[in-house]
Amino acid sequence: MNKKEIIIGFLVGIIANTIGTLAYIVLFSDLNISETFAAAIEQEHIGSLLALGAILNLIAFFGFLKLNRDHRARGVLIATLLTAFVILYYKMF
Repeated sequence: MNKKEIIIGFLVGIIANTIGTLAYIVLFSDLNISETFAAAIEQEHIGSLLALGAILNLIAFFGFLKLNRDHRARGVLIATLLTAFVILYYKMF
């Protein structure tokens, strides 16, 4: 049961990060989504773009804590850590 809750939280974290990244692009970029990603990779700003998208994970994390869904909050935290490792990878290589 706990593993299922952690997986649900992880999926919510990944989806929230994706929605946050896409929302940031739509709201603040003059380019379309694919052009923005290409420009971010070219200018080495993809990590910043992913980090801004992860802001929605805060809402999911604290929402699950408020609802006493600690294992789901743990899944969101794992998704956020995965995003941090992806950002670290882009920054290092």
